Amino acid sequence: MSNSGLSSVVESRRLNAVLAGAIAVFLVVAAVAQFVAGELEWAGFTVGVLVVVLVPPLAKRRATAMLPWEVVLLAALPIVSRALVAGESIGGMTLSGRITTYIAVAAVALLIAVELDVFTRVKMNHRFAVVFVVVTTMAAAGIWAVVRWLSDVLLSTQFLYDGRAEAVIEEALMWDFVAATIAGAAAGVLFEYYFRRHARLVRRIPEATPGERPDGELCTR
Repeated sequence: MSNSGLSSVVESRRLNAVLAGAIAVFLVVAAVAQFVAGELEWAGFTVGVLVVVLVPPLAKRRATAMLPWEVVLLAALPIVSRALVAGESIGGMTLSGRITTYIAVAAVALLIAVELDVFTRVKMNHRFAVVFVVVTTMAAAGIWAVVRWLSDVLLSTQFLYDGRAEAVIEEALMWDFVAATIAGAAAGVLFEYYFRRHARLVRRIPEATPGERPDGELCTR
């Protein structure tokens, strides 16, 4: 059955590639601006997101092998929101710090999950899909903490060691992991109930790898 209206626009392969590509260009500009402004931590994170976004088209050597523009936009939103709400706080919690970091880490996990689901033959049932995104978010949060620690130790930055007592830093890291887990759970639910069930990813991405899901859903082009 042919699609029409908004559905046909959303599922357009060329439009998907154009929109995702435009967001990727924004990430390049944002990374350069962050580097020039001395925000090396976020510049590195933005470059990391860009690399994950560009893996499919580079690996497939086709511009249309781009991630769904919705998930690329979700990954870019923390970077945009951080610029818009820099310095703002609610209840003593800085929006440009922890909150955007939690969302950003979950967005990276979501990118990885969608890439595996669309471009590989990895099969995940409903429950495992959610658990996978949560665990990936927690792992990404851990890696991000290690990167900041190594930067402070080797490059004398102040991402973690910023004059606070070690006990305070450790407690803040634990709360970071708790918040990242909650954000990962939200990203997992979004991945399962939108990107796997309603976004019809394989229809708009011809380079996707089709196969039969363990939950009985057959993915065809």
